[in-house]
Amino acid sequence: MTNQLPITVPPELFTEWLSEALLEHDAKSGTVAAIVADKAAQWSADQELEACCEWVRSMFSGHPTWADELRAARHPKPLSLKKQALNDLDTIQTHDAFGDQIIDLSTIRRAIEALPND
Repeated sequence: MTNQLPITVPPELFTEWLSEALLEHDAKSGTVAAIVADKAAQWSADQELEACCEWVRSMFSGHPTWADELRAARHPKPLSLKKQALNDLDTIQTHDAFGDQIIDLSTIRRAIEALPND
């Protein structure tokens, strides 16, 4: 990882992203440019992450999961809908969003908790 290689988006990927953005946003130049820039930035970050993971694998072969752990830390999975609902329920209880009313949310909590994990 000592050599500084430029990361260049392959032209076919750029063309694909540009075509998709143009179709999706009716040629609004600012929006299209932002979408393509975001995709290019994400692609570049993913390339760098993979290079780092390869380096970790080569340097620390005795710890085969470290590269996977690095990838998981840099690309955490979004919360499941169930976990989001439970967090929202905690927020309602914590912030007393309903004023002075006493509301029993235990039935809603049990129903959410009974749902299968995503």
